[in-house]
Amino acid sequence: MARNEQLIRQHRILQILERYRFGRTLTEIRDDLVDELGLGSLHTRSVRRDLEALQAAGINLDSQESARGRVWKLGPMFRGSHKIGASATELIALSLGRDLLYPLAGTPFWVGIESFWTKMQETLPSAVWEHYHKFRRILHVQGRPAKSYKEQQGMLSTINRAIQQHRVVSVAYRSIDKAETRWRQIEPYGVVMYQSSLYIVAADQSKGQGDLAIRHFKLDRFKKAEALDTYFTPPKDFDLEKHLHGSIGIFGGSKPKNFRIKISARAAPWVVEDPWHSEQKIDEKPDGSVILTVKAAHELDIIPKVLSLGAQAEVLSPASCRKTIAETIEQMRKRYE
Repeated sequence: MARNEQLIRQHRILQILERYRFGRTLTEIRDDLVDELGLGSLHTRSVRRDLEALQAAGINLDSQESARGRVWKLGPMFRGSHKIGASATELIALSLGRDLLYPLAGTPFWVGIESFWTKMQETLPSAVWEHYHKFRRILHVQGRPAKSYKEQQGMLSTINRAIQQHRVVSVAYRSIDKAETRWRQIEPYGVVMYQSSLYIVAADQSKGQGDLAIRHFKLDRFKKAEALDTYFTPPKDFDLEKHLHGSIGIFGGSKPKNFRIKISARAAPWVVEDPWHSEQKIDEKPDGSVILTVKAAHELDIIPKVLSLGAQAEVLSPASCRKTIAETIEQMRKRYE
């Protein structure tokens, strides 16, 4: 049995009952769980034990006879205890965040966002909404992502379920620089949204064990994903937030290292105004220039930022990154001759 399997089932039961106002029978709940969690089989006795465990935990669940048989549904205390209150200012903040999360449209995550937004519309008084609409007209999110992951929602559901159940996933993956699609078996640890794209943080079993086995796979490059009946044990010391915090970008595969970049006096205010990382260090020089020290897991996190500043930035170390930039500039010079 996968770790947390019972907890996952109980959480999904609550989600199922939230969708059905008139409740579900034990058999219907069992069938929903088998379909949504991708289970091979599940006995109604297990479902009953899950429901009783939720009741014992204080969740308000009712059961009553109906034309379909005995049905289970959320009781009035459960629904009443989740009244939503929000001000017009909070609505504006929520709607701006909703705009930025558009790439999630069509995915299980977006379903939750839209469900919550609908509850807000049904719960809050019209005066609050009128005030919200008045101010929302003068606020606009520019550069909203043009992409969405509607086409990948099935794969994302499979991967998200595998993360919760600690199941190995077989994926057909095509790297951006490779012509052929390769099958990989991965141990998924988490989902990351970075610059409007979704990445799956996972250990690639074909790469061996240890820190170097952890990769960041872009969901756009997944062609197929199948959860296997094979389970894995996540590293006890792995923390997704800490894993990502040490670098400014999404590239993985190695431990973060320090990059030192000299920024001219002309460009220094831009770097101070829009930091590359929350823990970057800036050493101010008498002439107004600065030495920026920032951690990154891969030089490709750094190079685009340096090149965007043109002659106003120079990588000082490591030497390997400095060499890569010099070669890139030389290739560009030849192209523009």
